[in-house]
Amino acid sequence: MTADTIEPEEYAAGPAERRREQRGWYFYDFACSVYSTSVITVFLGPYLTSVARAAADAEGFVHPLGIPVRAGSLFAYTVSASLVVAILAMPLVGAVADRTGRKKPLLAASAYLGATATAGMFFLAGDRYLLGAFLLIVANASLSVSMVLYNAYLPQIAEPDERDAVSSRGWAFGYTSGALVLVLNLVLYSGHDSFGLTEGEAVRVCLASAGVWWGAFTLVPLRRLRDRRARPAGAERPGEGAVGSGWGQLRATLRDMRRHPLTLSFLLAYLIYNDGVQTVISQASIYGSEELDLDQTTLITAVLLVQVLAVAGALGMGRLARSYGAKKTILGSLAVWTLILAAGYFLPAGSPVLFYFLAAAIGLVLGGSQALSRSLFSHLVPRGKEAEYFSAYEMSDRGLSWLGPLVFGLAYQLTGSYRDAIISLVIFFAVGFTLLARVPVRRAVEAAGNAIPERI
Repeated sequence: MTADTIEPEEYAAGPAERRREQRGWYFYDFACSVYSTSVITVFLGPYLTSVARAAADAEGFVHPLGIPVRAGSLFAYTVSASLVVAILAMPLVGAVADRTGRKKPLLAASAYLGATATAGMFFLAGDRYLLGAFLLIVANASLSVSMVLYNAYLPQIAEPDERDAVSSRGWAFGYTSGALVLVLNLVLYSGHDSFGLTEGEAVRVCLASAGVWWGAFTLVPLRRLRDRRARPAGAERPGEGAVGSGWGQLRATLRDMRRHPLTLSFLLAYLIYNDGVQTVISQASIYGSEELDLDQTTLITAVLLVQVLAVAGALGMGRLARSYGAKKTILGSLAVWTLILAAGYFLPAGSPVLFYFLAAAIGLVLGGSQALSRSLFSHLVPRGKEAEYFSAYEMSDRGLSWLGPLVFGLAYQLTGSYRDAIISLVIFFAVGFTLLARVPVRRAVEAAGNAIPERI
């Protein structure tokens, strides 16, 4: 056993203690999901695009760092850039968390950095597109880092047969909070005149309030979750601090993951199909407002419908997984995602009712496909390596999801058509489906040294 090996002192405690931590764990989804829904999915895409267009030249281009960028592509490119930044941070944070056993302080730091950047979006006005791009990069990268640490708690607070249900409840909490805040956003935005606000000021209040919500409810998991103290099996190398040992552990993790090729096969499949999911989520409001000519109220209402149905979808797909296994249930959801994109391509402009039907279909598969992917991966992680392996998972979940937004932005930049951009995402679901279908998950769980659930 090397000096970089972690020997965790304890994992799941008794049932009562596990339930207490699980309830606290759910609340981080409750806290940060508001950022994903209100900021990324609804308001920031159209608003940042309008700010960029206010700063654009006669040909419709802005020039960050002297690079000509079509104003309509700026949001997609910035999302992609934020996820590249996250790639640099997540493996180090995951390795340090496992090395020190101190996930909670790192979770607090990343959560509050992201919440502060989101609250700062209140000052995004006029032609300050560079400020908006900077705050988006900081907030999105911080969310990705925090999710590494949050997800790494799952195998420590839930027994193997509990994880599908616990993961699904976490997503359900997140979608519940997203729906609640969107209702408040809808009231404020629709009645902005009665509140003495302009339309732009109402949007900025909605953006900033997501940061306040994120920061306030992060206090709950920080009180309920507890760190498992980790100790190295041998002496630390002389002169090697936390950062040095973190990078050393990361190198060891990459070597170790090569000894679990089936886990890597799942990660590759997840990387590809989830890239499609994340891009649909982040670019939906742009597609609705710019290509389908839908107003902001329609977009808010549609995303609210997604949030409500995603709660039922996450819980319902969790039940399907108990009957048919997580892998088959995820594969079914990927087939539905492909049909959704095809329908979106042919959706006529100015048809809010049809857009609502599309939003309902997204809601029914969104939460479940994400929750079951997380719980399935938790079975493939060797014990004692949760944070570092979940850093690789989070790179697939968010940190390597830069490719989808980049493809979307390039498709629009080259063609000027958001329809061409949206249909380009089908390839992510088709390839992801094919790769996941080939992963023998029972053998993968066994190879990771974990107990095999009755259904997987």
